[in-house]
Amino acid sequence: MMIQKPLATARKPFGTQRVPPQGKQSPAPARSWHEANPVPKKVWRQDNSLKIIPLGGCEEVGRNMTCFEYGQDIVILDMGLQFPEEDMPGIDYVIPNVEYLKGKEKNIRGVIFSHGHLDHIGAAPILLNQLGNPQIIGRPLTLEMVKHRVEDTYHGASKKLKTVYVKDIHEKMSLGAFTLSFFPIDHSVMDAMGIILETPVATVLHPGDWTIEKSPASGKAIDYSHLARLKRPTILMLESLGATNSEEQVTEEKMLKNLYMLITKAPGRTIITTFSSQIQRIRQILEFAAQNNKKVALDGFSMKLNIELATKLGYIKIPKGVIITTDKAHGYPDNKVIIICTGGQGEEMAALSRIVAGNHRFIKIKKEDTVIFSSSVIPGNERTVQRVKDNLYRQSDNVYHSDIIDVHISGHSNIEGIKQMLKEIRPDYFIPVYANHYFLKEAAKIAQGIGFRKDKIFVPDNGSIIKFTNREAGILKEKAPTSYVFVDGLGVGDVGEIVLRDRQMLAEDGMFVIVAVIDKQTGRVKGSPDIISRGFVYLRESKDLLSQTRKKVIEIVDKSAGHGGPVNWTYVKDELRNKIGDFLNTKTSRRPMILPVVIEV
Repeated sequence: MMIQKPLATARKPFGTQRVPPQGKQSPAPARSWHEANPVPKKVWRQDNSLKIIPLGGCEEVGRNMTCFEYGQDIVILDMGLQFPEEDMPGIDYVIPNVEYLKGKEKNIRGVIFSHGHLDHIGAAPILLNQLGNPQIIGRPLTLEMVKHRVEDTYHGASKKLKTVYVKDIHEKMSLGAFTLSFFPIDHSVMDAMGIILETPVATVLHPGDWTIEKSPASGKAIDYSHLARLKRPTILMLESLGATNSEEQVTEEKMLKNLYMLITKAPGRTIITTFSSQIQRIRQILEFAAQNNKKVALDGFSMKLNIELATKLGYIKIPKGVIITTDKAHGYPDNKVIIICTGGQGEEMAALSRIVAGNHRFIKIKKEDTVIFSSSVIPGNERTVQRVKDNLYRQSDNVYHSDIIDVHISGHSNIEGIKQMLKEIRPDYFIPVYANHYFLKEAAKIAQGIGFRKDKIFVPDNGSIIKFTNREAGILKEKAPTSYVFVDGLGVGDVGEIVLRDRQMLAEDGMFVIVAVIDKQTGRVKGSPDIISRGFVYLRESKDLLSQTRKKVIEIVDKSAGHGGPVNWTYVKDELRNKIGDFLNTKTSRRPMILPVVIEV
């Protein structure tokens, strides 16, 4: 399908159209950038090149981090975390692997943060420390969030941060061979911004996470067509979570109208759960409450902190007298109280979860309460959120969420939004990023469907090295290391694949400990072996199995060690581990972790 001008004149497909400077007419006929610079098939030249290396975010939701390398200069975009999946027992979160950057720390000219969500800043305290604390660049609220997270992780470390605040979206700065500039974007957190990285061989555009708000409550919708006039060739890296979403985008105007209607009609208290980063929405609710003589209690550490930061920076102004503490909420009529809290993802210790469980000191759910989920479900949290909703429906007669009424707008766009961005920006190359692999492939199909050339689309994996020179572009065969780095408590990376596999085994079939006392002279078992079972069988109800197992242990030890000569105890333990494992599997169809303990006396 060809892209059309607003008038009847047809354009060439994306990837073949040079955009003339504003106010000038394009000469006809004109060769495209690609026609003037044919791509050799095999031979790479040795001149300076731009390398784009996603270290995370291209095979999952989260762990977003991208490196841009030109010559000896490196710029990094985002340092996000990934929340643990179901097969990661005990893991707090996962962070990007920065092994590719080891030895190159002095070449890092800056780390840019596109916005303040944890999947973009959550790994910053650990990774900035590992990389020698390079300068960090971002909008004021974003950097304040980073500083607080660094301080929470390493006390006093925030004072060492070298911060560059982007106070004007029209600023430009040099980072070695890179010229950095910015452009506004719509997202679900204040101070989100897109970045432009200009290099001698190409110009990269990356909006971070984004959406297209058709009817923003704050004013005019953003137009991206000015980005089509940047120095070419241009490379658009586009977050692609909406690549399978064909639903019409909910407008902010409609969402707020529904939210205000539910608050107005609420027979009792209104409890609204939303993300702590939804500062603008919290501000809108505060203003509505002040106009309607209602009081608002904020609950959740991160929510209170973000509102405090936004107020300190002058981004919001809290109406006088509207905020109360949760312990004072009972002193007002129920229909005059709004509680805004965290916990819409079912987090165990978040405010809503404690309220639902009956563990909150000051708030108990009542039948006449109106509970509103003004949030979407983060992929992977579906079952947890469903449990919270089930428990809420048992306790309240008025529960609302986006499945039944539009009370939330996503910070991510849809298929039409991806088409609009491609049409307005008209890049020479397209790299879909920041989502699971199938989303990236679907985004590539969307681009091809509106005329973008397949050979100008690169779908990366984590660790892919995409190389651009003056005459060629492609994904190299070599890859950067991107294996998971697990954070568990204070440990970073000390839980590897082997430890995780042990945890998975323990979670699936439990642990079976065999303690055998061996006569040092004869190599035979003395007495009856002790057995400890955790998560495998209940000992009191499995006496026959335990009796058979003890006999089996004595047989194995006597056969392996009872010959009276020197004993290889490592061999004996391996025999116990393997043969008792096989025996238990035969009897129960379960294979627990076998831990043999041999004591010589």
